Amino acid sequence: MAQRVEAVDLFCGAGGLSYGLQQGGIAVRAGVDLDPKCRYPFEENIHADFHELSVRDLTGEQLQSMWSGQGPRLLAGCAPCQPFSSQRRGQEASTHESWDLLLEFQRLVQETRPDFVTMENVTRLQNQSVFRSFVSALIDEGYYVDYRALYANEFGLPQRRRRLVLIASLHGPIHLPTPTHGKEDQVTVSQAIGQLPPLESGEASHTDLLHRARRLTDINIARIKASKPGGTWRDWPEVLRAPCHRRSTGQSFGSFYGVMEPNEPAPTITTEFYNYGSGRFGHPTQPRTITPREAAILQGFPKDYKFVPHEDEAKFSVLGRMIGNAVPPIFGELIAQMINNHKYVAQA
Repeated sequence: MAQRVEAVDLFCGAGGLSYGLQQGGIAVRAGVDLDPKCRYPFEENIHADFHELSVRDLTGEQLQSMWSGQGPRLLAGCAPCQPFSSQRRGQEASTHESWDLLLEFQRLVQETRPDFVTMENVTRLQNQSVFRSFVSALIDEGYYVDYRALYANEFGLPQRRRRLVLIASLHGPIHLPTPTHGKEDQVTVSQAIGQLPPLESGEASHTDLLHRARRLTDINIARIKASKPGGTWRDWPEVLRAPCHRRSTGQSFGSFYGVMEPNEPAPTITTEFYNYGSGRFGHPTQPRTITPREAAILQGFPKDYKFVPHEDEAKFSVLGRMIGNAVPPIFGELIAQMINNHKYVAQA
């Protein structure tokens, strides 16, 4: 019988990637993250050790001790994407203080030489010199590398999320999967969250800490009601339009103050999904923004995934960061499938 692959998840966050790896049959041994708020969701859902420290301070010896040594080793490292995000378009990534986290990940790969390596990040990273250096370093270490931009909705996620995914193996070629869902069978917003109890603006579920809607102003409620499915502020009468939309410079803000299309996958879920003015985050059939639970489901988390221990900690900003920054579990599951199907694992 083949030995189970063991994973350590760097920058693990709330555990999205780890959860997907587990669903795909990989044993997650530990997660590393600097955010103390991530301890609860990681330990409660992944049931693995959580190490609260910076990857910059993690030594190869410490990392090596997190694997049991009983099976092939996987190192996952999804470094924070702020240096390379579209929000920083036009700025050189190397000017951002977090740009070197990918090089820290590279250092740990070189110090521990795991059997498999994977990472996920924003697609713009592949155009940066730091990423090209990272790939070259993997190849120099003897890894076979495959990477490309994947659309999560083409693999069953009810969200149009486009991300750069890399997978590497020390034991022969390994390849990322081909899409499993065409346009006709992609999962829609209504299929994903349509069965949750309806809420009004400012209302909360009595049974789920995360299913609560942020309270909107009366004018924003009127704006959502005036929006068409999949629509934007352009649907509104002039009296509802914000001052920025009345200026010629505001005409490009098409997705701001938007409402989701119920019969399509959701737009990319960001850390500001609860803020009506930050994107197309209006609920498709109810006059409110989506709830943290709905956002988590659109990210691919199960409906009972735990993020906070009690109501006092269920702040929108905290949940927004955890959920919006998460790696959708479907990516972890895909990576697990590719690794478990690799001949080295099958013969281990």
